[in-house]
Amino acid sequence: MGGTRRRPDEPGPQLHAERSGEVHDGLLRGSAARHQGGLAQQRTAQVGRVLHRREPLHRRPRRALHPDGAAARGHLPVDPPQGARPRARRRRLNPRGDTVNGKKILVTGGTGQVAGPVAKALAADNEVWALGRFGSPGSERELTRHGIHTFRWDMNDTSADSLKGLPEDFTHVIHSAVRRGEDGDVTTAVEVNSVAAGRLMTHCRTAEAFLYVSTGALYARQTLDHQYTESDPLDGKADWLPAYPVVKIAAEGTVRAYAQTLGLPTTIARMNIAYGPGGYGGVPMLYFRRMLAGEPIPVPLEGQNWCSLLHTDDIVEQVPHLWKAAGVPVTLTNWGGDESVGMTDCVRYLEELTGVRANLVPSEVTRETYRFDPTLRRELTGPCKVTWREGVRSTLEALYPEYADR
Repeated sequence: MGGTRRRPDEPGPQLHAERSGEVHDGLLRGSAARHQGGLAQQRTAQVGRVLHRREPLHRRPRRALHPDGAAARGHLPVDPPQGARPRARRRRLNPRGDTVNGKKILVTGGTGQVAGPVAKALAADNEVWALGRFGSPGSERELTRHGIHTFRWDMNDTSADSLKGLPEDFTHVIHSAVRRGEDGDVTTAVEVNSVAAGRLMTHCRTAEAFLYVSTGALYARQTLDHQYTESDPLDGKADWLPAYPVVKIAAEGTVRAYAQTLGLPTTIARMNIAYGPGGYGGVPMLYFRRMLAGEPIPVPLEGQNWCSLLHTDDIVEQVPHLWKAAGVPVTLTNWGGDESVGMTDCVRYLEELTGVRANLVPSEVTRETYRFDPTLRRELTGPCKVTWREGVRSTLEALYPEYADR
């Protein structure tokens, strides 16, 4: 494809989805019994923080993925400092609207569960470029098959020439790639992710909007059913992958700094659990594979872990709205579904659909998940359209049709 820089697909084993450097597979970490019990505090407008708008975003008509015309201008919610009461402050917003038709879009993490479906959907009406190593056989061909330009980029390369030859005239960017630090080298993971974010933002400094995909795993763990808001405290602890939340906190700091330094309208969206028929299916399908293998699934001694599943159809539809919400300083929002989903309930639903029994084992250490307060995100994007049961069923039908509706 003209203007691309490629090499033939590099040979190598197919990476497991949970270990992919380009997948945000969602908010999972080991937990201890100290997190049991308690009820989540509810809020009404704590993080809504609507600032002098003529009309709340959630009351406006829903926009299609590729809306025509410029979006209305207005002030958007802002993330308050941790521990501080939310207050209004003046901010410079992206004045160029949220139209994503005929744009030039840059995507990192384009082979992952989050950015992959976005890149493919937007390629129908835009010029989309995907950065990556494309080490898994066929991954690059899958993108080019959808008309996506590919550019070889290793985010571990922190040199000034890492993006040499890449066009600079992108209008929109979604940065979803991550080095999660599976090797335990926190220092290198922090450097790689921070430098990569800074170089991408500098390279694309003239863009209309930059979207950085972060994670909810950086929140300080509270009770199992706590509903996390954007102003909840962070702690950078994850027993399942210690470097990951530290990396994301560091990268968020880099993104905040470059957004203001460059004047680049930016949104930081903290992803919950992305799932759907694309890629490996997300966490629900990871659990289903354990069910098929007869492997134990650890669950809390009391209660269950909760999350906010977000289907890839909703991710695709919400990205343009998150670009529209980009501002200087950054707009910060949780990015999860509208419904609170118990992970044990999700496994039981898989049992109901397939007839495959799950081996649920009470344990002091489980794979933690988080549920989000969707108030602020709903104001920015509108409500989700895919219910979690509908989404799990359709994902199962797409990836394991032989087990659907047994």
